[in-house]
Amino acid sequence: MPFPWGDFAVNLGVTAAAVVAAMAALMAVAIAIRNQSIIDIAWGPGFVVIAAVSYGLSAGSGGDGARRLVVLVLTAVWGLRLGAYIGRRNLGHGEDPRYTALMRHRRGNLVVFLVRKVYGLQGALMWLVSVPVQAAMYEHAPLGALGVIGIVVWAVGLTFESVGDWQLTRFKADPANRGQVMDRGLWAWTRHPNYFGDCCVWAGLWLLALGRPVGLATVFSPVLMTFLLLKFSGKALLERRMLRSKGDAYAAYLSRTSGFFPLPPRRPQKVTA
Repeated sequence: MPFPWGDFAVNLGVTAAAVVAAMAALMAVAIAIRNQSIIDIAWGPGFVVIAAVSYGLSAGSGGDGARRLVVLVLTAVWGLRLGAYIGRRNLGHGEDPRYTALMRHRRGNLVVFLVRKVYGLQGALMWLVSVPVQAAMYEHAPLGALGVIGIVVWAVGLTFESVGDWQLTRFKADPANRGQVMDRGLWAWTRHPNYFGDCCVWAGLWLLALGRPVGLATVFSPVLMTFLLLKFSGKALLERRMLRSKGDAYAAYLSRTSGFFPLPPRRPQKVTA
């Protein structure tokens, strides 16, 4: 059975329209409450919307029922957990300093500025990263061994992400840890268990789109997500901020802890006279 390119093209158009509508509504709310941080809360749930729309549109297209349901459920579990976590973390803390600094440099019309710098950019990235999820809905082949591997990789990623977030939340909630560097649990093995987990989640979802060779073309999704987390808005930005705030303590943490892939912590080098 050939891949239903026409149906998939319609799906891409409808999900793009859904993202535009969701981002427009979100921007209107953010402007009203003067808090652009809500875009961070909506990042994960936005993928759930795309997956749900794709699941509905792909009904009757010949897509394998088990694959479609698995992709929908895995995307929903990841996206809703992430949205809930960020929502709880941000509750009562006002606008994230990143967005406050961005708004200080605003030029020209507010809506145009926000579309260019925040909502249009993040909406486009969300839609691009979600392409394997959309494509998987139209794959007629059964899951097979590669699908099982994808589920396992996704599960590893969700475990790292959720456990890492939980450990960090507990660490910050203890007043005795104020001013210290989180270097325990998964954070002793990688400086960013949540980012590593995020990348694994999207690698797993990409594997679920590989029912046939055409799915290989969607590899840009996990590659793009990894680039964003390591070089753009994640690891690099966070580590610069942590070095400024924690100084030598964080520098020492950098020297003994893997930057991304989980590895046993290195022993501090002894200073000889």
